[in-house]
Parts: sequence; structure tokens; C-alpha cells
Amino acid sequence: MDTTIIWESGSSNPDNANNLEVIREWWANLKNIKIDWQQRLMAEDTDPSQLNWEPQKFDENFVICNPEIRGITIFWSKPNSADQRSITPRKLFLDIDHQQLYIFSQSQQQLVLKVSIPELKYDTVNLENPHIAVGNNGLMILFRDQAQLLDVKVILTPEKLQQLKQKLI
Repeated sequence: MDTTIIWESGSSNPDNANNLEVIREWWANLKNIKIDWQQRLMAEDTDPSQLNWEPQKFDENFVICNPEIRGITIFWSKPNSADQRSITPRKLFLDIDHQQLYIFSQSQQQLVLKVSIPELKYDTVNLENPHIAVGNNGLMILFRDQAQLLDVKVILTPEKLQQLKQKLI
């Protein structure tokens, strides 16, 4: 399942309007949540996820207030501020897995903003030399760590199984 939602101004993609609605809902749900707000300059053909997003001097971290999208314009404000801020994007790229929204400015073509939820953390489970079982034509993999009394069951789609095979080669 693709967990990237893209909206682009003027796109003929039949899902474009639906994608904007998904992004609109995600943005509205940020209300009163602490976010990281970063901006970078980039060349037009650059993948924003490949930019250096390590914290820099002008990056901000704040609780976002009144986040909404009206039309295609994105609005928000900061706590204790009467000023409502806005940006009109030419493109929006929502990475649902990592809870990150990339906003490509319409007025400044080389500017990309990244809004993310910093509290998003993944738990890591270390298994050392687990027993491995495979079932369902390779679509289910079970890792069993007897010392920790822990089973980790991984269910794959055929596409994800193919990706795994390619990465293991």
C-alpha cells in the first residue's frame, strides 16, 4: 500500500482532489500538536527527502494553532500570536509513514517546507540468532527469540516480498 499522498496544482490526476482532502484532514489534525518546521532551498529536480534535514539555525519547533486549508492555501498560527500565516503551494507531498508534509511554494519555486511531528518514534526490537519459519508461500515470516519469549510475525504482500528478495541479493 502506497503511503505517499501527492497533490499538485493544475494536475489532471483523477485522485488530485481526493488527495488534497486527505492532506487537508491531516493538516487540520495537527491542531495543538508540537511540530518541526523546516525550510530548505532545492533544485527543481531534487527529491526533498534527499535534502539535509538535520536541524539548522532557522528551523523551528512550536505548537501549531488553527491549521487549516482553505481552497489550496495553507493557514496556521503560532501560540500567543494574533497573526495568521499562510502559504499557497504548487505541490504537496504527504509521507504518512513518517508523518511529514512537504510544501512546495508557488511563489518561491526553489523553496520547500517540511512539517513533521517530532515525537514520532519507532520501537526497535533486537533479536539475536532467532529461529525463522516461513509460511504462506513466503508471504509470512516468523522470527522466534526463545530467550526473550518473543515472536515477531511479518506478513508481506507479493510486492513487498519481491522488494525483500531484491534487497537480499
